[in-house]
Amino acid sequence: MIEEGDRIAVGVSGGKDSLYLLYALAMMRRYYPKRYTVIALTADPCFGGAETDYGAVEALCREWDVEYRIRRTNLGKIIFEDRKEENPCSLCARMRRGILHDMAKDAGCGKIALGHHFDDAVQTFLMNLLYGGKIGCFSPKSYLSRKDLYLIRPLVFCEEADIRRAVKKLALPVVKSGCPADGVTARQDTAELIAGLEKSFPDLKQKVMGAMQRAHLDGWG
Repeated sequence: MIEEGDRIAVGVSGGKDSLYLLYALAMMRRYYPKRYTVIALTADPCFGGAETDYGAVEALCREWDVEYRIRRTNLGKIIFEDRKEENPCSLCARMRRGILHDMAKDAGCGKIALGHHFDDAVQTFLMNLLYGGKIGCFSPKSYLSRKDLYLIRPLVFCEEADIRRAVKKLALPVVKSGCPADGVTARQDTAELIAGLEKSFPDLKQKVMGAMQRAHLDGWG
C-alpha cells in the first residue's frame, strides 16, 4: 500500500479509528523501509452550525511531526437543515469524501488512508446484501481515476475491539461526534445483528472475511 516517496493524506474525523490510523502511520515512519510523508486532513461538518474543537488532535500532530489541515464546511446544515435527509449517512459520507479528495490534491498527496477496519468490512458486505440486494464491499486499495488518487485502508485486518483497546492504552483524544444521527444508523443496526448472530456462530466475521477473500471480491483476494 505504501511506496517510496508517497505523500499520504490521512482522513481524520476525530473518531478512534482515524486517530489510531494516524498514530500507526506516523509511528511507522521510524522503521518502515520506504520513506513517506503523512498529512492529516479533517473536513469538519460543523453540525449544529458549530465548529468542532480539534485542538487536541492539532497538538498530537505537532508532537508527531505531522502537518494538519482543517477545512470547515457546511455539511451539517446541508444534510440536516436544507435537505432534511431521513437517511443522511450515505450522502454525508459521499460529500465528505469529495471534500477530502480535494484537500488531498491541494496538499499534493497521491494517496488517502482511511480508517476502515475488519468489522467495517464485514458490516459493509452484509449491509450491501441486506439493504441493497448486492454482493460487494469496499476494496483494501483502489484507484480513483477522476481525481488521480489511490485510496488505501491499512487497518482492514485489525478488529475494532483491538483498536479500541489500543486507543484507550495510548490515551488518544477521541473527539465526540456532534452528528444528530450518531449511534442510530444502519451500520449500528448491522453491528448489533452481527453481535446477535455470533452467539450461535462465534466465528461469523472470520467466515465472511474468508468468503470475500476466496471469491476475490472487490480486491480482497
